[in-house]
Amino acid sequence: MAGRPARLLVLLLSWLGLLEGAKILTLSLFGGSHYLLMDRVARILQDHGHDVTFLQPSGLHFISGFKVEKKYQTVLWFPSEDYKQEYKKYIDFFLNEGLLGRDSFANLLKFMKLHATQCSHLLRSTDIMGPLKNESFDLVVVDGTDGGAFLFAEKLGRPWVAMLPVTFGVLSFGLPEPVSYVPAFYSPLTDRMDFWGRVKNSLMFFMSTWKEWSMDAQFDDLIREQFPEDPKPELLHLRQKAELWFVNSDFAFEFARPLLPNTVYIGGLTDKPVEPIPPEFEKFIASFGEVGFVLVALGSMVSSLPSQILMEMNRAFGQLPQGVIWKCSPSHWPKDVKLAANVKIVDWLPQNDLLAHPSIRLFVTHGGMNSVMESIHHGVPMVGIPLFSDQPGNVIRLEAKNLGVSILLEELTAETLALKMKQVIEDKRYKAAAVAASIIRRSHPQTPAQRLVGWIDHILQTGGAAHLKPHAFQQPWYEQYLLDVILFLLVLTLGTVWLCGKLLGLVARWLCGASKLKKA
Repeated sequence: MAGRPARLLVLLLSWLGLLEGAKILTLSLFGGSHYLLMDRVARILQDHGHDVTFLQPSGLHFISGFKVEKKYQTVLWFPSEDYKQEYKKYIDFFLNEGLLGRDSFANLLKFMKLHATQCSHLLRSTDIMGPLKNESFDLVVVDGTDGGAFLFAEKLGRPWVAMLPVTFGVLSFGLPEPVSYVPAFYSPLTDRMDFWGRVKNSLMFFMSTWKEWSMDAQFDDLIREQFPEDPKPELLHLRQKAELWFVNSDFAFEFARPLLPNTVYIGGLTDKPVEPIPPEFEKFIASFGEVGFVLVALGSMVSSLPSQILMEMNRAFGQLPQGVIWKCSPSHWPKDVKLAANVKIVDWLPQNDLLAHPSIRLFVTHGGMNSVMESIHHGVPMVGIPLFSDQPGNVIRLEAKNLGVSILLEELTAETLALKMKQVIEDKRYKAAAVAASIIRRSHPQTPAQRLVGWIDHILQTGGAAHLKPHAFQQPWYEQYLLDVILFLLVLTLGTVWLCGKLLGLVARWLCGASKLKKA
């Protein structure tokens, strides 16, 4: 209720024509691709006349070579050095032991507990919370995968919208999820399931729900500390409280599924105008002539891979006639491994510009959503090597849409990787499917940035998005699933059967009695 007066004021000002730009706070408490997406959101909103402030942690980006001219105001949060070290340790685990097929969920819970503890420090930080509360922001834009960000917005008492930087299913926020054709997040299935596929998906849906509940539970101590009065907020309810959900995906990639009016696809938001690539890349590409080149990038947070994996990938690339531009830190390259003659490794590369180059033949990617959207935008087929999080699900969609093929990291050898790369390059069906997906991506009536700004302006001008949310968000769970109706009909049916049985018994006894009287 705290944000309602502000929303009514915004509505009144918009009617009077006095509203030129809103005060918007964006925050990203994670690094990597999450930070890249939220940075892009902040810049777009600032460019469209809003006054944007970006709250971000210092020292958690882990993005080599990333540079941006920040047009918005920045508020830095300085996590403790112990937290930074622990954070880095968990990231290293997910990128090494975890990505080799070992169960990493227990470590993910520990990471979320660590993050929740640090968010508690942030919410207690008067030098950050005090000034931000005094700013009276009209809207807060949060990372939808971060429970701490929702609690931060609730603590400020401002309305918020959420960005989902990954695919559906990572968390629940009220969307209908018919398991007969919507794959659970951890499910290796597509939207076309046979009977046993639906059985497996149903079981995995319950498993996915349990995992989500377990991750939410890591914030319980933070909630008890920061919200001592009852009723205490629940993360599921806070996610449903978001005015809008912006999903970093697109119809060209996702399986068709039910959406709510406050759910908007903005996949491709990180797309930027194509610029000429640096001369060092152009010269390398030109040296391979008509055969073109292959781009390899396994994500913004991957600085190194196990030496054995690097050796196998290097051998595989050496079997291609194309040149290979590989985002792989030269400082981490094993000194005893000779780089293939057709391979160029770099700390940083202009990924979007290289994907737009006419000589590109293939993109070898980890399957992160930003990378997939950029590849689809430019019509480039892919070989997916998923590492963790939503990436396995993304490469399943990639294969189902015929946009490329995938290979698990623990199964990667030089021979299998070379075979899969040649398969995608030589089979024109993959390129045709990528071009078709690109046409779908580009043919929307509005660009992703226009959809983002348009919908945010809409809720600012209308005082919120209550008209976009179903009443189901306010119903108890047993009403949503009609359990009270089912119980009523069951009792009514059983009661009717019982009553009919009693009546039949009375009639039978009366008939038997009448028969005995006649015989007498």
